[in-house]
Amino acid sequence: QVHLVESGGGSVQAGGSLRLSCTASERTFSSYSMAWFRQAPGKERAFVAGISWVGGTTYADSVKGRFTISRDNNKSTVYLQMNSLKPEDTAVYYCAGGWGLSAAAMTLSQKLTNWGQGTQVTVSS
Repeated sequence: QVHLVESGGGSVQAGGSLRLSCTASERTFSSYSMAWFRQAPGKERAFVAGISWVGGTTYADSVKGRFTISRDNNKSTVYLQMNSLKPEDTAVYYCAGGWGLSAAAMTLSQKLTNWGQGTQVTVSS
C-alpha cells in the first residue's frame, strides 16, 4: 500500500508563495500518477493540479499561471509550487495518487486510490 505524506502548508499573506510536498512510500514512484485536491470551508473537495506518470500536467482553471506541479522520481515526491496566492486559495490541500493514470484522469477523485492526510493552507488579505 502506498502511503502519502503532505508537508509545506502554512499561513501567508495574499500575493505570497508556498511550496507543498507530498512524499510517497513507494519505490516504483515513476509509474505513479499524482494530484493535488483542496477543500475550502463550506465547499466540495476540488481538483487543483495533476501530473501523470509520464509527466503530463493538468491544472484547474482557477490556478493556471499561478501554481506549478512537478515531481522528483528519485525522491518519490510531488510538489505544488503556489505563487500569487489569494484568500480563496485557503483550504486543506490533499495529495492523492493512482497507478498509470493520465493527467486528465487525475481530475476525477474517484480515479485516485491513495490519499494523504492533508495540509492546511491559509491565505490572509
